[in-house]
Order: sequence, then structure tokens, then C-alpha cells
Amino acid sequence: MEHDFDALIRASKNYKSDKQQKVNETSKDRLGKITKKKIETTMIGALSSIEKHFGFLWGHNDQKSLTPEESHMKSMYDEVRSEILDKGNSQIRNIESELSYYEITWLKYKMALPIMSVDSNEEESEDA
Repeated sequence: MEHDFDALIRASKNYKSDKQQKVNETSKDRLGKITKKKIETTMIGALSSIEKHFGFLWGHNDQKSLTPEESHMKSMYDEVRSEILDKGNSQIRNIESELSYYEITWLKYKMALPIMSVDSNEEESEDA
């Protein structure tokens, strides 16, 4: 009988440990995905700002054919764009690698609601 109780205690500890490990892995994955998305958003936002303010140099919003100067500027922009994306993707990989050295736990949102007992006499007087 005592042997069964010890096995139950060990199983409970293993369950709690396995559950915590799964929470930690899920938390790390979640942080990795959120961080990746934020870096990608920053890269795309930077490119969008360049296009917005300097796109006229390569006829960004024009449907006409490009002049030789515009074509040259477009080529330069494409090179800068490629470098920005390459550097951002390299930083994403660096973050993913760095996260592997940490144990991370997401502190989920918690809300404590107060529970108050209602006296039946008060309930009846409020209904009247």
C-alpha cells in the first residue's frame, strides 16, 4: 500500500515537472515568434518610409517607363533593400540562437475577482 502511494507521489512530481517544461518551451516559442514579427515589421516599415520619401527618384508610383537615371536609382534602391532585409533576417537568426540559452516563462494575464457572500435577508429586502 505504501509502495503505491510513493509511486503516486513520484508520478505527480513528474507530471508537474513535465507540465512546467512544456509551459517553458511554449513560452520561448511564443517570445521567438513575437520578436521575429516585430523585427520584420521594423524592416518593412523602414523600406516603406524610404519608398514614401525617396520613391520619386526611381518613379516608384509611376506607371511610365523609367529614365536611365531612374533606372539607376531603382537599381541602387533594390541593393539597399536587399541589404536591409539580409541584415534584419540575420538579426532574427541571432535572436533565435540567443533564446536557446534561456529558460523563459510567460507570465500570463491573471485577474482575481473578489467573491462576496450575499446574505439572504439583504437579497430579499433589495427585491422588495
